[in-house]
Amino acid sequence: MIIQTEEDWKGLRAASHAVAITLQEMKAITKVGMTTKAIDEFGGKVLKKFGANSAPYKDYKFPGYACISLNQEACHGIPSDRIIKEGDLINIDVSAELSGYYGDNGCSFIIGKDLQNVQSLVDASEAILMEAISQIKTDVKINEIGGLINMLAKSRGYNVIKNICGHGIGRKLHEEPTEIACWKDRANRQRFKKNSVIAVETFISTGAKFVHEDDDGWTLKTDDGSLVAQHEHTMVVTDDYPVILTWENEIGKEELAKRII
Repeated sequence: MIIQTEEDWKGLRAASHAVAITLQEMKAITKVGMTTKAIDEFGGKVLKKFGANSAPYKDYKFPGYACISLNQEACHGIPSDRIIKEGDLINIDVSAELSGYYGDNGCSFIIGKDLQNVQSLVDASEAILMEAISQIKTDVKINEIGGLINMLAKSRGYNVIKNICGHGIGRKLHEEPTEIACWKDRANRQRFKKNSVIAVETFISTGAKFVHEDDDGWTLKTDDGSLVAQHEHTMVVTDDYPVILTWENEIGKEELAKRII
């Protein structure tokens, strides 16, 4: 989507605010002993307070309000009766539609003690996303950002997942550009367009470079048990730093610079 009116800005900000707050509140209540379904149902109630609809359900009939993935699951995990355990690496990815506009926000975090020694993986995923965002502006090649993400992951001893990626967003959950990869796809010659709305995400792995679809038809996970961390923000491309819509409070370039590790 290319923003064209003030109404577009207001609609996107409202949708992105709804998913950002929902993600924060879901993260805050998550603890050992809960089921992923209970976390999801709580998130559904928060979205409802905003008048927002679950985007994966609305657009794809996903069996849940949000995607909740554990450990070797990279994304699209179905909320279920699985019980959260001490040391689990969990990812919550919230996307929603509100008054015809969409927002998308995700993050990975550890439950309780870091029994799997993956805090550095989580930190890397978030830091790499912030660095990538800082380099996005009008006319930058999309594959250059993918190359940067890959390079930064390797510099920290990790790999990126190559068969899942970020995407355009706005009036639907997935729009053009359809692929904002975490690696330098030389076949992708697209550039970021001014005022385009995008959801950029990292998929950083302890080993695997690809994921496969589980038997449930939704969950994407590694074959070798590698753990994966993901972080994602919805933003608008400008001639300078992007406008990140899924912070709790929208921030400018000075604050963005402070958050780059």
